[in-house]
Amino acid sequence: MLERQVYLDHAATTPIDPQVQSAMMPYIKEDYGNPSSFHSAGKCVGDALEVARENVAQAIGANQDEILFTSGGTEANNLAILGVARAYQKQGKHIITVKTEHESVLEPIDHLVKNEGFEITYLGVDEKGQVDPKAILEAIRPDTILISIMLANNEIGTVAPISKIGGLIKRNREKKQSQFPLFHSDACQALGALEVKIQKLNVDLLTINSSKIYGPKGVGALYVKRGLKLQPIMFGGAQQRRVRPGTENVIGIIGFAKAAELAVAQREDYVRHVAPLRDDLETRLCQAVAKTRCNGDQRERLPNITNISFMDIEGEALLLYLDAQGIYTSTGSACTSASLEPSHVILATGLPYEVAHGSIRFSLGRHTTQEDIDYVIEKLPPLVEKLRKISPVKVDEKYFS
Repeated sequence: MLERQVYLDHAATTPIDPQVQSAMMPYIKEDYGNPSSFHSAGKCVGDALEVARENVAQAIGANQDEILFTSGGTEANNLAILGVARAYQKQGKHIITVKTEHESVLEPIDHLVKNEGFEITYLGVDEKGQVDPKAILEAIRPDTILISIMLANNEIGTVAPISKIGGLIKRNREKKQSQFPLFHSDACQALGALEVKIQKLNVDLLTINSSKIYGPKGVGALYVKRGLKLQPIMFGGAQQRRVRPGTENVIGIIGFAKAAELAVAQREDYVRHVAPLRDDLETRLCQAVAKTRCNGDQRERLPNITNISFMDIEGEALLLYLDAQGIYTSTGSACTSASLEPSHVILATGLPYEVAHGSIRFSLGRHTTQEDIDYVIEKLPPLVEKLRKISPVKVDEKYFS
């Protein structure tokens, strides 16, 4: 029997908040009509759906009609990238993004390059995972129609200066008297941890996700600024102005709306809770385990994530050892957990494969306690030493912190 269970993988998904669960229950048990139906049972649900849309919009400072519900962050990112590219390809076929983006941005962009004749500029990052705003401006061409840059990185927690970048893009458009390039940001990890308001961020499209903010899985949203066109990536219904057809996931959307409301209301308390625990975990682990380094920007970062490389071991092996002790964490994005390739994010910061292979992401949450941190500090160091005794990997000393 496990001595204790410690969940430190909140960047992958979070447990459903009891208040969110309560908000969802009527739409599981009683109000089950199709929101597109004309009868009273459907209209009741349709009205609740629009209230939820308004609540999600308010969470990010948007208008109700600027919110499209999706099956999650991955679909929202795909819709943003493919939808803009196909809607505006007559104006240009050049897109700018960053090497450290989530796969749900990088892969649809890769599809556009291989199959639809688009050209992409992939910008690099510095050792902290930060992109240079000036490099973005320098990469803009007359045929650039879209720039996509993540607000907060899901693996190393680095927070990009999206407001500054958006402001530069906006002034560039005004100077050229053009609506291009449009600016999209993946903010799935940011809502509830940072202030996420579209006016301050200067974005045209924004992706958010329910499962990262103590809401149900399988639901997210894409903010689309009024007046923008999107080519649908799905067809077969009139829902959501035909841009995202299909019967809406009412139960999930109701939960998402409640989770978004709570995330905004509780943000300051959340940060005050997780940031000191994250710092304590990071400091004590690096003191207890030799040959470690912390990855990402140590100042401009999410309050709940620390990514630490343990030299001379493979991260997947350490995950298995930690799992046996009831400690649940990850080597990076859950979307690529089946892959044995090292993190593309860590590699993009200039670190070698050996360092990237030993990287572990610890992501804390609302229910993380000091006792949880103490337990990790007790159990992890001996496991690293055990693995180092049998590991053939030896990392150059220059990469130690």
